[in-house]
Amino acid sequence: MKIGNLDLGHKPLLLAPMEDVTDSPFRTICRRKGANIVYTEFISSEAIIRDSDQAMHKMDFSEKERPFGVQIFGGREEAMDGAARIAESNNPDVVDINFGCPVYKIVKKGAGSACLKDMGLMERMAGSVVDAVENKPVTVKTRLGWDYRTIKIQEAALMLQDLGVKALTVHARTRNQKYKGDAQWQWLKKLKNTPGLEIPVIGNGDVTTPQDAKRMFDETGVDGVMIGRGAIGNPWIFERAHHYIETGELLPEPTVDDRIELCADQLRRSVDHHGERYGVIIMKKHYGQYLKGVRNSRQLRAAIMEEKEMQPILDLLFQFKDQKMYAEAS
Repeated sequence: MKIGNLDLGHKPLLLAPMEDVTDSPFRTICRRKGANIVYTEFISSEAIIRDSDQAMHKMDFSEKERPFGVQIFGGREEAMDGAARIAESNNPDVVDINFGCPVYKIVKKGAGSACLKDMGLMERMAGSVVDAVENKPVTVKTRLGWDYRTIKIQEAALMLQDLGVKALTVHARTRNQKYKGDAQWQWLKKLKNTPGLEIPVIGNGDVTTPQDAKRMFDETGVDGVMIGRGAIGNPWIFERAHHYIETGELLPEPTVDDRIELCADQLRRSVDHHGERYGVIIMKKHYGQYLKGVRNSRQLRAAIMEEKEMQPILDLLFQFKDQKMYAEAS
């Protein structure tokens, strides 16, 4: 699969942009574990053009993350134009537009999935970014539609292609669904079969296991699969899914020791990247998933969440691992 001239290989797996999750430390780990391309958290175009420290920090990346995409969102053409130019100057491999975020505070500003109610607005926003970005491919991530009565994803895809968008990722839910209910994969198949649509289609939604990734490819014919929540605390999903897609063989789940070692690695990277205070805070989104289903881990998780510094958290993690507390009878 190619996005412009960027070759991601056959049946690539992509890490979805997720707020307060896909920071540089997590992206680095997911690339190491087999993600073919990774994306920033979505970044406000207004914050970018104001040169916000937080927005600029979100765009920081290391060369180990390549290929790497910056995702931007906004409700004003002028801001999207300016933000796209700044994002490109940061030298990512892709500039991605968020037309899918369902959160009210984003939608009320005319950004994210608000564009699903107004194809003219989507066209103007996407056109402003495509016109602004000179040397990098522009891609879009969106949803099926605002609700089931207003699904126009096929029309939107053709319009975006005509504007010069080089790939389209679709979370197979409507805005009104938010993250509830089942993703409607049948729409991904319909989209792939749209006459005249030539740009790659990337499917997203309800991919939490290697089997899910293979099934999405098989059932829908998408060119790539984007994995979001299924990767939190489980970066191994990329290498395990690649192996399953290629061989039909399911690799073993990571051991408890593997989980703790990688969790500790991510914590160290997080503190190094963000500083101790915020580096510890942002990791709180990950501990529960790294330790999900681990026997006797409830007290460990509770104790970790109370700590404000890295070293006591590392001590707790390695004490749990070294003493094999997860092997004790509950």
